[in-house]
Amino acid sequence: MQLPLYSLVSLLVDIPKHNLRTGDIATIVEYLQPNGNLPAGYVCEASNAIGETIAVFSIRAEQVSPLHRNEVLHVRALAIA
Repeated sequence: MQLPLYSLVSLLVDIPKHNLRTGDIATIVEYLQPNGNLPAGYVCEASNAIGETIAVFSIRAEQVSPLHRNEVLHVRALAIA
């Protein structure tokens, strides 16, 4: 199932390159069609708690999950590399 653009999703994997962890929230900004050996995916934008962009990255579709009503967001300090 393709998620709509601008949906909020939670990461199901860590992305060490951007200091992002499983459970962090991102916004889908583009859908990536499957192409040859490349699976379907998304370009996502992660922001800090005050809305500043901290990372833009591509991710496979199965590595994100839509948010649900029974989930609660929380804040963590971003590890600075």
